[in-house]
Parts: sequence; C-alpha cells; structure tokens
Amino acid sequence: MKLRRILLIFFFSACVLASGWHLSLKAIAEERTTAATKITWTAANSDPRVLGWMQGSPPPPDKIIRFANGSYFQFPQMRWSVCHFQQLMPTKAVSRGLSLAVPLVKKELSDIDQVTFLPWGAKDKMTWQQSLEANFTDGILVMHHGQMVYEKFFGCLNQVERHGAMSLTKSFVGLLGEMLVAENKLEENKLVRDYIPELTKSAFGDATVRQVLDMTTALDYSEDYADPKAGVWQHAAAGNPLPKPEGYTGPSTYFQFLQTVQKKGEHGQSFGYKTINTDVLGWLIARVTGQPLTEVLSEKIWSQIGADIDAYFTVDSIGTPFAGGGLNAGLRDLARFGQMILDEGKVGDRQVVPPEVIRKIGKGGDPQVFARASYSALKGWSYRSMWWITHNENGAFMARGVHGQSLYIDPRADMVIARFASYPVAGNAANDPTTLPAYQAVADYLIKLDRP
Repeated sequence: MKLRRILLIFFFSACVLASGWHLSLKAIAEERTTAATKITWTAANSDPRVLGWMQGSPPPPDKIIRFANGSYFQFPQMRWSVCHFQQLMPTKAVSRGLSLAVPLVKKELSDIDQVTFLPWGAKDKMTWQQSLEANFTDGILVMHHGQMVYEKFFGCLNQVERHGAMSLTKSFVGLLGEMLVAENKLEENKLVRDYIPELTKSAFGDATVRQVLDMTTALDYSEDYADPKAGVWQHAAAGNPLPKPEGYTGPSTYFQFLQTVQKKGEHGQSFGYKTINTDVLGWLIARVTGQPLTEVLSEKIWSQIGADIDAYFTVDSIGTPFAGGGLNAGLRDLARFGQMILDEGKVGDRQVVPPEVIRKIGKGGDPQVFARASYSALKGWSYRSMWWITHNENGAFMARGVHGQSLYIDPRADMVIARFASYPVAGNAANDPTTLPAYQAVADYLIKLDRP
C-alpha cells in the first residue's frame, strides 16, 4: 500500500484527465487539507516562501521534501516541488543551444489586472488579478502583437526557475509528431507496428499514427486511481525511476509497459484521453529519428525559439523521457513557444515549423468524436495532435496540464497566455470555471483595445 500511495502521488500530476476529472476527488482533497488543524489553503498561506520548505543547511526535518516518501507531491509541499523536480528525481536536459536568447519586447498593460469576468456558475464577477490567486498561479505571461504586455511571478517561480509543465508536454510531443508527418518520416495512416514491431501484439499494434496523435485508440487501460488493479498502477510502477521493490516482476520501463497494453473496442471511434498514447508517440519519434525525444525537441524547437534557459524532462530508470508529462521549462520560454505557434511557426524571419503543420493543428479534430468522451464543460471542442481546440469564434486552441498549467493561443486577439500554477486539485475541471472565462475576457479586452 505504501508503494501504491507513492506511485499515485508521482503519476497523479500527469496522468489524470487534463480537462475533466471524471472520478471523485474527495479523497485527494482530504489528503491536501491538514487533518489536525483543518487548514483552508489559499495561495497566500500556502506560498512555499512563507512555509519555508527546503530552507537552511540542512533544512529542519519538518521542512524537508523528498521524492522517495511521496511528500514532494502532497499539498502544500507541491507548491515548492513544481519548481524543483530536478532536485528530486533523474532528469534529462533539452538544450537551448549556444545562440543568444531572443529578448521579449515589453509593453506593459497594467489595466489587465482590472479586467472582469463572470466565472462559470457564479453570481459575482471576478477580476483578472483575483483569478490569479484563486487559481494558485505561480507565473503568468500575456503576449499581444508579439509583445509581452503582462508578466507576474508568485510562489516558487521567477524568471530563471523552471516549472513542471505536466500535460502541456503532450502538445510539444504532438507538434513534433506532426512535423515528422510533414517531413514524411512518419505516415499518419501507417500502423504503429510498422515502426515499432515490439508493439505488434499490444493494443497499439493495429492503431494508426493518426489515431495515436488524436488519442482515438481503443485501450483496455484505466486511469481510475480508486481501482488497485487499474493499468495506471502498472504504468506508474514501470516508469518509477527508483529501484523496484523486492519481489516485483512487472515491466521496469515505459517501453516494457507499453508492450503489455491490450485493445478494448475499435480504434478511431471515440476520443479517450490516456497518457500512454503520448508515450507511444514519444517512442515513434525516437524510433524514426534515431534520437532521444529530448534531442529532437532541442533541435527542432528549443534551440530555434531563442529560449532563455534549457528545459528538461523527468525520466524512467533507463533514461527514457516521460513524454506524457515530464517537461519542465521557464515561463518566458513557454510564452516564446506559444508565440511561435501563433505566428504560424515563425520566429522573426526564420520558419521553425511549417505553417501547414500549425494550421492542421488549429483546424482541430472531429467534435463528434470528442463529444463521445463526455467533456460536458468543453462542449463543441475537439482534440488534434495532442492539442485542445475550442472551435470558438476566435479560433483559440490550447495545451493543458493538471494543477492549472496552460498555454492559450487566440489568433483573433493575436494573444498568447502562458501560465504555470500549483492548484491543489489536479483535474482542470476544478479551475476551468475561473480560467477559461478569464482568458476570454482578456482576449476581448485586447481586441477592444485595438479598435480605433
């Protein structure tokens, strides 16, 4: 049971549904309230600087956060950990290269703080500034017309620290997959087994590359954390970088685990958000390029966008990057990446990503296929190449990760919002009511600002 609890904490951050947690979060919420004192956590009283985590040489015993005992992803310790994963577990760098960083032009619009919106299901309006605290924001940056018009840091984050991107990682990996399709290194209608024979007998063997990209695979795999026999536990055990416990006989790496997943139903019928699809895509990318995922991301993206600092991935026991949620990056670099996407793959005069790749993603998938997954709060949305497509009048689309990570791209408003957060509840269904309408309100404000 102790191992299971540690594994839950380790993988909960990346494997839960990124936009709508369909299971009860009551047990998780109760764990994140101090039982003895019944503290109601806020962004202010859970600030890691206030609580003094890992300060001192050495820190006091009650202020030490560890990976091995699972304390690193309990709340409020998590608010420190999201900026310090590299201190807690094995990682692999994503190099920014040797070129100079591209400065971000700053043109502050402080009035954004006073933009108001009505949260979903609420009676009273909220300001943008209030939403930052409500969502336990660690850092947020708004780009408009290619300029940085708003930037704030809180908690553990600053201009030089990196933050866990959680499932934003999937959208980076999805973009790489689409780039390789455009380069004819991957054929979207070919079967996964044509590239990875090791997966022939698994559920992925007869799935197409496109079905993996769009998560329309039919998998006998559950991410129900309440079920001790759910596949998520085996995935967690396989990917855990710590030595396996005595008597453990299951898969020992991500690659080994993926070979055990079996099929349930027919591929292509319904969207099903399951992190292991991204693990397969990461394997496909590594196989067809002959390079680790970290090197491919560095060469194609990170060294091309003028990033300030290297990014990094958490890895399993043999150094395989966690493609489904292991990326850690700086906030400004996340915004640079988003701006490149908004600019149809360009950074300055350099075409980093083919524009047709960006357009293909922005066009989205089939909303009817998405609707079968019962994301009631995201009515009319779709999922394409591991990006979430709103299909709203602004043509907005986004990358989403648990605990409030988001990269929101609004072409009509010519706006990018990059946010890192440490919201106590993992599933984004908890913060969407004060996140998505806030983003729309800022987009409306910027559009109005542009009118003569």
